[in-house]
Amino acid sequence: MTDLEQRLGEFAARVADLPRSHELETAEGLVRDALAELSKAKRRRDGGPQREQKLLRQIFRTLPIPVVVMDTGGTVRRINNETTRLLGSPAGYLIGRAFPLLIESSRRATFRARFAEALRSEESTTFETRLAHQGRAHTVRLVLSRLRMPGEPQEMVAAVALPTDVQLTGPDSGKDTPDESLFLEAARRHELSAQLTRLLLDDESLREPVALIRAARLLGAETADWVIADMVRDGGLHRAAVIAPSTQPVAKLQRAIESLDPAGAPLVARVLATRSGVVHEMLSDDSLLGADVLTQMKAGSLLSVPIQSDDEVAGVLTLVRLRDRPPFSLADLGLLEEIGSHLGLALRAQRSFQRSSNAADALRSGVLPRSLPEVAGFETAAIYHPGSAMRAIGGEFYDVFPMKGGWGFVIGGAAGRGEEAASVTSLVRNGIRVLSAFERDPGEALRKVNDALLAQHTGLFVMAAAGFVRGRKVRLASAGHHPAALLQPDGGVRFTEGGGVPLGFEEGAVPATEELTLASGETLVLYSDGLVGTRSSAGENYGEARLTEVLARCVNQPPAAVVKAIEEDHRAFCDDEVVDEVTVLTLRRSR
Repeated sequence: MTDLEQRLGEFAARVADLPRSHELETAEGLVRDALAELSKAKRRRDGGPQREQKLLRQIFRTLPIPVVVMDTGGTVRRINNETTRLLGSPAGYLIGRAFPLLIESSRRATFRARFAEALRSEESTTFETRLAHQGRAHTVRLVLSRLRMPGEPQEMVAAVALPTDVQLTGPDSGKDTPDESLFLEAARRHELSAQLTRLLLDDESLREPVALIRAARLLGAETADWVIADMVRDGGLHRAAVIAPSTQPVAKLQRAIESLDPAGAPLVARVLATRSGVVHEMLSDDSLLGADVLTQMKAGSLLSVPIQSDDEVAGVLTLVRLRDRPPFSLADLGLLEEIGSHLGLALRAQRSFQRSSNAADALRSGVLPRSLPEVAGFETAAIYHPGSAMRAIGGEFYDVFPMKGGWGFVIGGAAGRGEEAASVTSLVRNGIRVLSAFERDPGEALRKVNDALLAQHTGLFVMAAAGFVRGRKVRLASAGHHPAALLQPDGGVRFTEGGGVPLGFEEGAVPATEELTLASGETLVLYSDGLVGTRSSAGENYGEARLTEVLARCVNQPPAAVVKAIEEDHRAFCDDEVVDEVTVLTLRRSR
């Protein structure tokens, strides 16, 4: 007789010993039929072990009584169709969950004792208990039997549930009012999820590595006493955060847990290996987090979930509740598994953003000067704001540089953002610098830069203004840029001509040029479209008229004060929501 036949025979004998009912008679008949079919299969050579396995699986699925197969830790490994129907759970939902969570909390201790008895004995153990799941409470006679299954690395335990009474606890149970505690608990979980989502979507959570610690603190405040986060980094596990109860003197224990190697925690290793969450509503193993950590914590229940995004597991999040608090449940596990996924996505986005941010800093250093040089007889100042695109690589630039017989400046912006826009603006800025050594007219320098830009076939165009300063005279050239503003010592404000065709737009285009003579105390202000083109929440345009009013209030003030006044007024106009890039460059003749 094969092992399969032997196990089926033993199972049939156990079923026969149970009190008789129509369902049991049907089950016994199915088992006997299976034994007969296996006997016939021995005489055939077209099926073999695979045929036997398929038959056994089919019998298991169609048994008319609920049967659950668990491992020795009480985790559900197999359930049949009748179990799914009885508990009202989706097919496969309970696989990998702890079966004791389905037992009514007041009877879990009895279940664990009987479960341990079944593991020690060759005989089945039968007892009455209550299953609670999906708003239903079932009084059942539970039969636990130890299984030794060929090919399995460990023993299993089969649980047969024989319903004796079903009691609905939903709206149809005859109660006048629903259980308000269920609604309150569901609302609490929903609010916790919403809080965490808002936290992870905050700009600072992306800009700085604070998402993990913020999430841990929130969970520690709302749903757990201890929160431990272990992250995978450089091929190993590292303890990233330990949040302890704020109402207890456990600072020494907290430091000790922080110093422990998470690789020595069996629970953490299991979650990483299986990529699925685990909940222990009643702790029977105090070594799950290594050493006697749970004993020192006075832990009553815990759950642990992976921090993951798609196929990437970034770490493990473990929550612990003390003995005087209600234990974690399957609903808590489901919520925390979702939170673990959200946190994994947030950490991945943070890493991606940081890489982009570093690239943006590297590229921006090529188009924005770290500081402005000192220019004899002039004071200079500038501001640059990247807008609300969170440090995206922008297309605006400015520069002030020495040249033969004087000094020069340039300001502009490409019609676009990103690495390509940064490379184009770098070409314009550095091209003007190089050509200033050979050209006395900034218009001619801009014309040659225009030809070079067209030869690159980038498809981008650049609005720019450049000036060469010699003594009191400023030779100013514009390629589609806004006219510069000239603030005079008496408070008057006038604008230059500006205009011209943007660089990279048309071959042979000649920039508009003019010459200014700056008197002592006069300030030349150059600005980008991001300043005057801004619209308020009411739809109003910032424009050159408002800029004129701001400049008129800055009479006889140094350039640094002028750019600060412009920046503050622009922020007030935008309600601190600066969307576009803003660049301002000011030059004041001091003597």
